[in-house]
Amino acid sequence: MIRIVVANQKGGVGKTTTAINLATALAAIGWNVLLVDLDPQGNASTGLGVGHEARKTSSYDVLIGRSSVVDAAVTTRVPRLDLVPATVDLSGAEIELVDMDQRTHRLTNALDAAPAGRWDVCLIDCPPSLGLLTLNAMVAAQQLLVPLQCEFFALEGLSQLLQTVERVRVSFNPSLAILGVALTMFDRRNNLSAQVADDVRACLGVAVFETVIPRNVRLSEAPSHGLPALIYDLKCPGSEAYIRLAREVMARLRIQTEAVAA
Repeated sequence: MIRIVVANQKGGVGKTTTAINLATALAAIGWNVLLVDLDPQGNASTGLGVGHEARKTSSYDVLIGRSSVVDAAVTTRVPRLDLVPATVDLSGAEIELVDMDQRTHRLTNALDAAPAGRWDVCLIDCPPSLGLLTLNAMVAAQQLLVPLQCEFFALEGLSQLLQTVERVRVSFNPSLAILGVALTMFDRRNNLSAQVADDVRACLGVAVFETVIPRNVRLSEAPSHGLPALIYDLKCPGSEAYIRLAREVMARLRIQTEAVAA
């Protein structure tokens, strides 16, 4: 199972929107997809139409060892897309995990125990922080996708995130690779968006995806209907951008898989 963590310690950069719509696009091409919601706010769960009453077992139960991933996973309105939902219980998980054995590998162990072939890819939506929840996700994943808002302050936290990734590689997970940086909330009417995009590309080069996700009202509306934007309005600019991003993600995964095999 390919494991992709969607992370950025800055809030409001489009992590959850990216995780939901990328998961939907991968499911649409026939992959069996698991989305793990590790954010105590549970926005990925809400955005996929999984209400609080349906979250009897959550990612919190998985992390503390009370439930398996298979038992916690629920089906969504999207065919072939399953979700491990989040509840507010995750808010206290950071404190509880401190005293647990293998506190940085709790999610790794849970995903390793999932039956082989049950899911082709797992996406992990993280909270806007670099605490133990995000650390568990990075240790469990092989790939990191970083949504980056096209605004000045977003750049300030990028170096801190990359330093954290390097520390995770050295101490816990040497196989963690950066799949790419996805530029989000791009406003073509704003010169700053273009400047930030140019600066990020100059700094990170080919690590930045060619696809840019625009600011789009339909992307913002979709979660209130409990639907990914790709289902809510397939033809809106935001949905079309996420379809292109999914193609790039699949192409990069193919290249990396071939490189490892060689």
